[in-house]
Amino acid sequence: MKNIVKTWFFSFVHLFFPRQCAVCGAILQEGEEGICMKCNMDMPRTNYHLRKDNPVERMFWGKIPLEHATSCFFYHKGSDFRRILHQLKYGGRKDLGEVMGRFMAEELSATGFFSDVDIIVPVPLHPRKQKMRGYNQSECIARGVSAVTGIPVDTASVARMRHTETQTRKSSYERWENVDGIFCLRCADAFARKHVLIIDDVLTTGATTTACADALKGVEGVRISVLTLAVAPHKSETITTACYDCSGISYSEFCEEGKPASVFDA
Repeated sequence: MKNIVKTWFFSFVHLFFPRQCAVCGAILQEGEEGICMKCNMDMPRTNYHLRKDNPVERMFWGKIPLEHATSCFFYHKGSDFRRILHQLKYGGRKDLGEVMGRFMAEELSATGFFSDVDIIVPVPLHPRKQKMRGYNQSECIARGVSAVTGIPVDTASVARMRHTETQTRKSSYERWENVDGIFCLRCADAFARKHVLIIDDVLTTGATTTACADALKGVEGVRISVLTLAVAPHKSETITTACYDCSGISYSEFCEEGKPASVFDA
């Protein structure tokens, strides 16, 4: 009876306030969440999880004890899919993070990406920024992944100590300098001999993610994987339609020095 009332109530609400696709704005149909089926099918997926030594993994070579790394879709200026990130970070749509987290987990689970992951760590926000926003968008994504995989989320053992300037419009070097040493480890025992999956929303230079992983450097036997919702190329590079299929894009698009494409601040 309780479920019937709940279903009726939400149906009534959606009649006057219909749910819309975060990408194209179309009214969502029964069974659709966050984005419509068409936009889900058209999403510029990287398919990097199918490629060993993919460009995202190469970003972290020599920096962290990396197992795997991938990003779900390409983010670039002018793309309709940037609306997902904008609504998640600035539109109060924390539900969208959980939905996209579930979508990613469902697609990656079949490939064994999560097979031996012990714990999920969303990249922390500074408490001041999280209070202003009301939530940590990376944690929302992590909760969605956890709901599908059953892997626990740890939001207490790694903390952001310093409130940094926005990363937007900073050069690659400035981004690395801006986040150097900003995370601290509160409980090393939580990660000893564990495989840790770090989750973030957007990957640009890898500076923030690497800084987060650096906090785990001294932990005995720790292994690290990285998963982000989107990956952004640099302004100096051009993404073509070919980049949206399984062929991927070149490593130079992600590692070339220079100013990254406009992305949203953490």
